[in-house]
Amino acid sequence: MIKFIDPRGEVATAIDPYCLSKDVRTEEGKGITVALLANGFPDSELFLRKVGLAIQSRLPNALTLFWNKGNAGIAITDEMLEQVISQCDVAVAGYGH
Repeated sequence: MIKFIDPRGEVATAIDPYCLSKDVRTEEGKGITVALLANGFPDSELFLRKVGLAIQSRLPNALTLFWNKGNAGIAITDEMLEQVISQCDVAVAGYGH
């Protein structure tokens, strides 16, 4: 006889649902502004510009805004973060090498 053992462990902590979400698909993105934040690694900017093009093709009514923090070794500045928060509904942060 073969005994099957379930490798999944029991959950030790309470499940904390992720509630920070936004449905951007309504009316093909109408009224949605997407922040694209490159981290400063080589090609992170190029990669996110291409992500922006893909977003525009799927959500032609959405607006995409672009930031590059310029240095992967530092956090986003408070000023840049405030711009992203005040101007955008959702954000995509990208990392390149």
